[in-house]
Amino acid sequence: MTGNSSYKLFNDPWNFYNAMLADIEQAKTSICIETYKFGSGSIGERFRNVLIKKAKEGINIKLLLDSWGTSVSSSFFKDLIESGAEIRYFKKIKFFIDFFTKNHRRNHRKLLIIDDKITYMGSANIAGHSLNWRESVLRIEGFLSKSFKKIFLEDFSLYNKYVFNRSSYIRLIKSGGFEILRDVPSITKQKIKKRYEWLIKRSKESVFIETPYFLPGFLLRKAMINAARRGVEVNVIIPKQSDIGLIDVMRNRYLGILYRNGIKIWFFMQGNLHAKLLLVDNKTFVIGSPNFDYRSFRYQHELVLQGTNDEIKQYVIDHVKETLESSEPFDYQEWLKRPFIQKFIESIFIPFRHLF
Repeated sequence: MTGNSSYKLFNDPWNFYNAMLADIEQAKTSICIETYKFGSGSIGERFRNVLIKKAKEGINIKLLLDSWGTSVSSSFFKDLIESGAEIRYFKKIKFFIDFFTKNHRRNHRKLLIIDDKITYMGSANIAGHSLNWRESVLRIEGFLSKSFKKIFLEDFSLYNKYVFNRSSYIRLIKSGGFEILRDVPSITKQKIKKRYEWLIKRSKESVFIETPYFLPGFLLRKAMINAARRGVEVNVIIPKQSDIGLIDVMRNRYLGILYRNGIKIWFFMQGNLHAKLLLVDNKTFVIGSPNFDYRSFRYQHELVLQGTNDEIKQYVIDHVKETLESSEPFDYQEWLKRPFIQKFIESIFIPFRHLF
C-alpha cells in the first residue's frame, strides 16, 4: 500500500526545521523524537516550546535523547516534563565502568514521527549549530511511518540496556519496496557497512558518497577501489573543513591512495557538509544517520532507508548534483606537498581511528 505516500528531501536546516515544527503543530495523537543532539539554543527552544504546547493539549510525547550528545541542563526540559512528556536519555555516562567501551556506544539515530503518519529521518540533529550546514533529511508521509514508529518504541524501551537480543534488534524491515537497516554496536555484524560494500561491489556505472566524516575500513576501501578499476565512476564528497578537525587530518591519510586508484574526491566548499547518503548507478539510494567511518559502523546505533523509489531517487540525484556544484576536486599535487608534521599527526592518530 504505497499509493498515498509522499516524500520530500531537505538539505537546508531552516527549511526542514520549519517543516518539522509546522507538522508538530498539526499533531493529533502522538509525537516521537529520537536524536543524538538536542541543543539548548534558539532551535532547541523553539522545538521545546511547541512540544510543551502540544503536551498541554494532551498529545502523547516521547523523546529519546543520547546522554552524550545532548548535554543540556536538567532544567531545560522541566516544563515539558511537567506538561506530561516522557523523556529518556540513552545510556547515561558511567565514569568508572568500561569508560572507553560502553560509553563509546551511542545512539546516533535521528527520527521524528508524528501521528504514525509523518516521519523525518536522515542526518540532522535538533541544534542551532547546524543551521549553516548542508544536510540530508527525508520527510515521509505514509505507510513507512508505522515501521519507524515500531523501531522508535523498541529503542525507547531499551534505552539504558547494554545487552541486546541482536538478531531481533537489527532485523531487516522490508516494506513497499523499501528496506530499513539498523545497526547496534558490533565488531562483526555491521549490517549497514556490509550493505554499502555489497552495493558498491555490484555497481555498474556510478557511486556517489556524501559524508561529513570519511574514515572507511579496509573492506570498504577495497570495494571502492575495485569498482573504480572495473570502470565505475566512484565519487566521494566530503567537506573541505568539517566541524571535527582531527578527523579531517586522519582522512587525508587515505585520499592520495584512493585518488591514485581512480576514485574522484570532491571537497564541499560552502560550509560543513553533514549529509549522509549513498547513490549507486542513479538507481539505488541509501539515506540515514551513519557517517562513512569506523565509529558509526562499529560502535553506534544507526538507521538507514534503502530503496529505488522514483520520487526519492530523483531528489537524491538532484541533491548530489547541487552538492557537486559547490565543490572543488581534490588536488593530488597539493596533497603530496602537505607538511611533515601533518603526515606525522596522521600516522599517530590513524591507529585510534575507530574512536573518532
